[in-house]
Amino acid sequence: MDARRAAFALLLAMPALGSCAEWKVGPGQSIAAAIRAAAPGDTVHVARGLYNEHLMIDKALTLLGTGNPTVSGQNSGDVVRITASDVTVQGLILRDSGIDIDARNAGVHVSPGADRVTVRDCVLAYTLFGVTLEKSQKVKILGNTITGKRDLLSAARGNGIQVYNSSDVEVNGNNISYARDGIYVDVSRRATFRNNKIHHVRYGTHYMNTDDSTWENNESYLNRGGLALMEVRRLVVRNNVAWGNQDHGIMLRTIQDSVIENNVVAANGRGFFIYDAEYNVLRNNVVINNRTGVHLSAGSSNNEVDGNDFIGNEEAVKFVASRDVQWGRKRGNYWSNYSGWDQGGDGAGDVPYEASDLVDRLNWQYPLVKLLLSSPSIQTLRFVARQFPVLRAPSVLDAHPRMRPNNPAWSLWNDKRVH
Repeated sequence: MDARRAAFALLLAMPALGSCAEWKVGPGQSIAAAIRAAAPGDTVHVARGLYNEHLMIDKALTLLGTGNPTVSGQNSGDVVRITASDVTVQGLILRDSGIDIDARNAGVHVSPGADRVTVRDCVLAYTLFGVTLEKSQKVKILGNTITGKRDLLSAARGNGIQVYNSSDVEVNGNNISYARDGIYVDVSRRATFRNNKIHHVRYGTHYMNTDDSTWENNESYLNRGGLALMEVRRLVVRNNVAWGNQDHGIMLRTIQDSVIENNVVAANGRGFFIYDAEYNVLRNNVVINNRTGVHLSAGSSNNEVDGNDFIGNEEAVKFVASRDVQWGRKRGNYWSNYSGWDQGGDGAGDVPYEASDLVDRLNWQYPLVKLLLSSPSIQTLRFVARQFPVLRAPSVLDAHPRMRPNNPAWSLWNDKRVH
């Protein structure tokens, strides 16, 4: 259809004066032309079909797809760029952005100052960045499927969702894969991240300098790293699952005054990687079948660590410090490699659990020692080291470890095994 016929068809779709201001676009017509003709507050309905165009939304309106219409950027620029506040984009397949990483080519690019934008129930396929925003407030990214340019090397890809210098952002119910990082957040405030699934990326999240936020009910799996939460205060990290990640399940780096509870970290290289973390509460987490349950270093001491289950980890704790750290002050943790006893029958061990003794240190320095762990000589060395403090290494200590797991559902994750 030539330009004149397309324009005539668009005129037929125009609302009459005084109507509800709904514009209808079908195959062969131009979505961009409908957006230009619409007034603030209007809705542009897009019917199922393929539309090869770039969309600029510079006024408050709703762009609503019916039957999952596809808008292709034909591998250049942004598919949709939003420069106005109070815009909703819903129910479309947005695909084939450009690959200019400096320009952050995206499926949906929200420009600085565009507030209260909602991107809902869209498929963003083969885009460099899925959704990117900067200097925006109260943006909602809800229920989208985001798949990056998986044929590019990881470093050449953009992020699934990128949030920079923004506040009160809500990211909920998205499925993100084959990006560089699933969710990248920096220099922002008061964000919430719930019910997202992130897989086959570098980091499930690369999250920095964003305080007073919530990570809840997210699943990060089969990535290089799971959740990387860095340089933050006052986070709530609750009910997340991180499994099968090569490096770590949940990284807590330079984090303070935060609550990390009821998470499952299973079959990762390291379950928790805790570095320079103080004045946090870690409770009721299940740390199961990781190569290292917890890697603890850089002065991560003044934390409350209670009621967690450490089960089946090849190495329960890798501890790098010059003095002991006390865990389980309020409620003991469960350690599947605990060899003590409970004569009183109160469910708590009578002998303190010591996570890192001389034998553990030898294992770190000389991995072949693991071949001898079941031998009487190694068991004797472990016993002697505990009797003579001069041989003792600093360790995580749990005065009254639990004899049974605190979380009765721990076995649901027992089939996840680190490779």
